[in-house]
Amino acid sequence: MNDERGCSVCQPGKENYEHFTTRLRGKSVRRTQYDYCTPDGELFACVGADIDDCRKKRDEWLRRREGKNG
Repeated sequence: MNDERGCSVCQPGKENYEHFTTRLRGKSVRRTQYDYCTPDGELFACVGADIDDCRKKRDEWLRRREGKNG
């Protein structure tokens, strides 16, 4: 998902994601790291509870982005 420098390798118009486990308040929790690159090359990245959560955040970001451009 990232190159050797830690930069996203997401292609325009595509999404990349991977699941990972971390500790939160002493409990092991599964999270999703998500990247989406717009067709014009702007990158959106987030961490969410699951892929659906991340896509919801992406869609909200796209709506706000379109509002600024419209």
